[in-house]
Amino acid sequence: MQFNKVFALLLLLSAACQSIAQNKYQWKQASAGGYTYKYVTNDPIQTRFYTLKNGMTVILTVNHKEPRIVYRMAVRAGSNNDPKDHTGLAHYLEHLLFKGTNKYGTLDWAKEKPYLDKIDALYEQYGATKDAAARKAIYKQIDSISGIASRFAIANEYDKMMNNIGSQKTNAHTWVEETVYEEDIPANAVDKFLTIQAERFRQPVLRLFHTELEAVYEEKNRWLDNDAAKVQEAMMAGLFPTHNYGQQTTIGTVEHLKNPSLIAIRNYYNKYYVPNNMGIILSGDFDPDLMIKKVDQAFSYMQPKPVQEYKSAPEKPITAPIVKEIFGPSAENMRICFRTPAASAHEAMVLDLASSILSNGKAGLFDLNLNKQQKAQMTQAGLQQYKDYGIFMLIGTPKQGQQLEEVKGLLMEQLALLKKGEFEEGMIKAIVANTKLSLLQRLDNSTHCAQQLMDAFIKNRCTLWDKDVSYLDDMAKVTKAELVTTANKYLNDNNYVLIYKRKGEDKNIVKVEKPAITPIETNAGKSSGFLKKMEAIAVSDIQPLWLDYDKDITLSKSGIADVLYVQNKSNELFSLYYQFDMGTWNNKLLPLAAQYLQFLSTDKYSAEQISKLFYNIACNFNINTTNEMTTVTINGLQENFDKAVGLFEEILANCKADEAALTALKSRLMKARANAKADKQSIMQGLVSYARYGAKNPFNTGLTDAEIQQLKAADLVQVLHSLMQYKHRIMYYGPQTDAAFKTSIAKLHAVPAAFTNYPERVNFAPAVQTANQLLFTNYDMVQSEIAWVRNDVAYDATKEAVVNVFNNYFGGGMGSVVFQTIRESKALAYSTYAFYNTPARKEYPFYMVAYVGCQADKMNEAIKGMNELLTELPVSEQRFELARTGFKKDLETQRITKEGIIASYLSAQQKGWKGDFRKEEYASLSSLTIQDVQKMHKEQISGKPYTYCVVASDKKIKVDDLKAIGEVKTLTLEELFGY
Repeated sequence: MQFNKVFALLLLLSAACQSIAQNKYQWKQASAGGYTYKYVTNDPIQTRFYTLKNGMTVILTVNHKEPRIVYRMAVRAGSNNDPKDHTGLAHYLEHLLFKGTNKYGTLDWAKEKPYLDKIDALYEQYGATKDAAARKAIYKQIDSISGIASRFAIANEYDKMMNNIGSQKTNAHTWVEETVYEEDIPANAVDKFLTIQAERFRQPVLRLFHTELEAVYEEKNRWLDNDAAKVQEAMMAGLFPTHNYGQQTTIGTVEHLKNPSLIAIRNYYNKYYVPNNMGIILSGDFDPDLMIKKVDQAFSYMQPKPVQEYKSAPEKPITAPIVKEIFGPSAENMRICFRTPAASAHEAMVLDLASSILSNGKAGLFDLNLNKQQKAQMTQAGLQQYKDYGIFMLIGTPKQGQQLEEVKGLLMEQLALLKKGEFEEGMIKAIVANTKLSLLQRLDNSTHCAQQLMDAFIKNRCTLWDKDVSYLDDMAKVTKAELVTTANKYLNDNNYVLIYKRKGEDKNIVKVEKPAITPIETNAGKSSGFLKKMEAIAVSDIQPLWLDYDKDITLSKSGIADVLYVQNKSNELFSLYYQFDMGTWNNKLLPLAAQYLQFLSTDKYSAEQISKLFYNIACNFNINTTNEMTTVTINGLQENFDKAVGLFEEILANCKADEAALTALKSRLMKARANAKADKQSIMQGLVSYARYGAKNPFNTGLTDAEIQQLKAADLVQVLHSLMQYKHRIMYYGPQTDAAFKTSIAKLHAVPAAFTNYPERVNFAPAVQTANQLLFTNYDMVQSEIAWVRNDVAYDATKEAVVNVFNNYFGGGMGSVVFQTIRESKALAYSTYAFYNTPARKEYPFYMVAYVGCQADKMNEAIKGMNELLTELPVSEQRFELARTGFKKDLETQRITKEGIIASYLSAQQKGWKGDFRKEEYASLSSLTIQDVQKMHKEQISGKPYTYCVVASDKKIKVDDLKAIGEVKTLTLEELFGY
């Protein structure tokens, strides 16, 4: 055949393929159950898009994997929509949407309302008053009247109703373009749930405001202590000098936080919380024809109003780099940020692909040229997409002795390669394949589906869902030439914001001062008539399903290795694990050897080639080491199982020592250790470990600096080469039959004739507290963080049920004793909790951890408040019943599937259980009483000595105040970290 005829035929085939692809994802309309909806053909989650008569969007996608439903109520209004003189208002309102209406959250609305009206007026007066003394007097009135009003309020009655129906993950969030309310409910509770949600948005009452406002103050202070948040704020301000993305923060300014207006909040609600600006997203176990009818009936009372969408004047091009410096105590880092097009633009998708060409975790330009060669501590790229614009980010952290400016140069060099097209065109295909793999792993996850659909609604992309569904197909069509052209258009040498996060004192922080607040009444044990009606609504039972390890998991052998097998009947993905009961307590070199492996070559492949090979077959491997366990994970498409497993076995057995790579790794490890010392969360982790085990503890007993410097490459390679000689179990979840898998693994994975004994492990005896002690570490921060720690009695399986109910009752969730008292009543903290922890293994004891994070000037009050609760348990039959019922419904709707079956079996082995212990827990709940919870508190919690762990600035607290608690031991970072 002549060349021109072949070329013509290829053109015809190409046109036909494009036509098929274009017709694959089409909008269609259908009717069922009396409602019309739209859908996109070949949508893998078969989403239905409804528009109710009042304009409300309802989005439904069905998933019968477990009897639960994920709910999102999304409002297209966030901090972009805040009035200029009341920033932070959308976020305030989100908090207040948990406070109830004139039907619930109140004992007597007629008596409560006049006091709330007075509080409204006083806040207006307060905001208009400038004299400090006069403001103080007005606030005193607000505090006094709020106390009277609280006698008629029921704090967090909403949370009680959610507990009653068995909801999980009650939460909400506010961001620049959105406010979203979140729940995860049992499938049998739909009628009750929708009745509550419809009431929630009917006529919300802004009650208990001044204590909730204080919680927002606390959140603001946490923001001021968060260097990453400050970098984000600086980035947004630099990129968006006109748009509210950069001109208004979600948390609001200190000045506006100090001068709130309940009238402005109410006006905001009336303006934006209208059905044509709201979307309900439901993903889970339901009949969509019945569900849409129920949703319509619940929310048909809402009346539409015209909503003026926030529109900003277009941003002017950035013509020269904008450089900003941020200071704080955490580790230094930097980022280069480019402004990119709107979410709906085709170029946004092309730039998303470009970010993966730079950084995909395996084979991107950053991955291979910078991270694999250890030219910086860490580098990555990504696209942060908003409705009106996107942000293309290059992020880097310097290694030891490296300046931020050097990291910037490295990032720009790789960006230049992208813009020149100096990357393999096949990388586009590999990125699409790996993204499809990731998507496939999440398709049957209701939470993921709900989040994706919520994001589409917020960004006005519901009408473009066909583009979202075809996203990967469209990405696959992007040519190298188009990608290079788009990158050069938006990512040039002058149009970026450059942010250097340096270590140092931030002299711009203005702390929100603590107001005088009298604890309010929460009426925790009382109920509104509405709640009683909800409790009276009958729901059908959901029968719990317990695992039968004799049937749900297959146990066999491959040589002398135990094999645990569960078949994947849902898709063509596999996960293979080699698991060792050996960790850092057996060999301190294990985690470092696992990290070192990624930089090593074999005689056949270089380290860079290995990364590319795995990425090209859409498979992954990882070695994770904890204190007591090491797990090798290999996963991906079953069709590439032999290739992936064979390649990993080749690498592990034949990797070669590389002294240069080890020298670079040592340097990066030393830098990571230094960075950890600058991280307050790591410091608190070290304090808690010190409290639990004493001066020699798991947190600080790692490699010393000298041991790291003396390490030889051969030492680590020997650890890797000998790994499979130790006893390990083989675990598989995938589509192969048991027989086929055992045949495959026997060929691919050589098991020795006899296993080598594990190295002798280091054991850490839990500390026995005989008197209160306080461990303190100084850190430059606005807040203070306090943890109470105590080791308790030996593990006893029969206590599992009462422990879980106690935790629900005492310290978990918004309806718990701790949250209601510390945050709701006394306004002492934004974050607080308390848990009696169950150990992972039967040989370890139970232990107690409580926590409060609060303003430094509230620390003494917070400690006193938590100590009162630890000493004496407030008793409420209603709260107990909610805690018991909530846990019972969790067990009824929990479905352990996939790899979870294997994890459940192993957990049962570690705890000495016979079978699925949840069955025994569930049976014991019916006889559990409030007296059992009281007894546990009295015997395990009350009157016991605790070790207090405090991270705070010695400039903002008085260390002498801590001496009243017990002996104070100030720990240096070297004592905490062991280096």
